[in-house]
Amino acid sequence: MRILLVEDDLSLGEGIRTALRRAAYAVDWVHDGVSALMALQEQTMDLVILDLGLPRMDGIEVIRTARARAVDTPILVLSARERAADRALGLDVGADDYLGKPFDTTELLARTRALLRRSAGRAQPALQAGALRLDPAGMSVRWHGRDLDLTRREFALLWLLMEQRGRPIGRERIQQHLYGWDEDVASNAVDVHVHQLRRKLSAAVIRTVRGIGYALDEQAAQAAAAPPQAPQ
Repeated sequence: MRILLVEDDLSLGEGIRTALRRAAYAVDWVHDGVSALMALQEQTMDLVILDLGLPRMDGIEVIRTARARAVDTPILVLSARERAADRALGLDVGADDYLGKPFDTTELLARTRALLRRSAGRAQPALQAGALRLDPAGMSVRWHGRDLDLTRREFALLWLLMEQRGRPIGRERIQQHLYGWDEDVASNAVDVHVHQLRRKLSAAVIRTVRGIGYALDEQAAQAAAAPPQAPQ
């Protein structure tokens, strides 16, 4: 899941970015309203976390312009403006939720999860490949009828592979999908995530495409045996 953070307070922004990355979200951080609109044009985002008091363009105008451009990405507003009229204005121009400053990181993460669940359910129906089923709305994966416990990045990787329906995806594209612009990423990070997914599914379900990257093997997903039952 990719989040655009728009916050000009460097200390607060660093704290939010750190908390989101610890929760395994890919975070792209910009510091003004104009840069926020440019980022939304250049990259598909799953959520925008937006301060209102921004340089170059106020947050309200960012929301208004984004919605006028048919950007339907959910927007969570962060603001010290506590008046009911300010909250109402933000929601009226197109924000999806509003969190007053100061706030607790636990609440920020809870609202983030809620907005991402709603957004995923609207944007994408469940995906099926043989015995493998991914439900964006419920943020869940079932393999041979059993729920799989995936990390956030494993879920995002599997979703990307299933959307491509067997078409190969390059390692660089996968890395950009899973991590923020300026995030330090180990050279083998993508391979590690693929390895972990293969352990939880079946090695044959995700095939290596030499010189390119990885692809979902739908035939293998149909034919792969069910995992062994856990001992009672």
